[in-house]
Amino acid sequence: MQQDVLLAQLELSGLLDQQLVLEGARRNSVAQLNALLDKEANRPVILPEKINEQLPGIISEAALYQLAENARALLASKHESINAAQARLELARKDYYPDFKFGAFYGFRGDRPSGVDRADLLTLNMSMNIPIFLDRKQAKAVDQRNSELLQQKYALQDEWNKVRAQISQNYSDFQRASEQVALFKTGIIPQARQTVASMLAGYQVDKVDFLNLVRSQITLLNHEMKYWQAFTEANQSLAQLVAAVGEEEIYE
Repeated sequence: MQQDVLLAQLELSGLLDQQLVLEGARRNSVAQLNALLDKEANRPVILPEKINEQLPGIISEAALYQLAENARALLASKHESINAAQARLELARKDYYPDFKFGAFYGFRGDRPSGVDRADLLTLNMSMNIPIFLDRKQAKAVDQRNSELLQQKYALQDEWNKVRAQISQNYSDFQRASEQVALFKTGIIPQARQTVASMLAGYQVDKVDFLNLVRSQITLLNHEMKYWQAFTEANQSLAQLVAAVGEEEIYE
């Protein structure tokens, strides 16, 4: 019927519009990828014809925390800053104690022109600096160093909280996307294909109208696109999780 032909053309135009949007997004992704690889922006990126659709299993969230604590260079840098601040604090505390200095000098004296011998000289000396104004100088220096140490500790804790938040978020995103991939692959898409086959068989014997047939086919296409979107999000979350942990050995 004429309305069926017009409906098919309308749906096809909608699919072509969607195709243009996806092709534009792909070109943008190619340009960004080439920029990261220090390549020409228009350098083509060839995708493989087949990819492994099996998502890997990863270790527990607590194990990821432990890996990050030992692997993240930024956390190691914060620990070194704390050690340096602690050393400066200990040095400032030593100014509370007297500072003793000891010295020894040996003087060699030769004969006088008259031929009289002179004994050599051995000189010993000792000096001592006593901190008198502790509350004006030494105490303030210790307070300052202590504040610097606390600042470094707070900076480490803040950075560690950020790392754990990144790990938890990406871990949750990966688990959610993985479950969606499994749901689409084993449940929704097979059911949608069966629906399309059933609709097509009913349409051929004039028991199903064309509109329902087209809708079932479009629904199948949308589910397939959602499957690949979830698969992409799972791999993106996995890559971000590796970056957050600072270690690639996160798989079971």
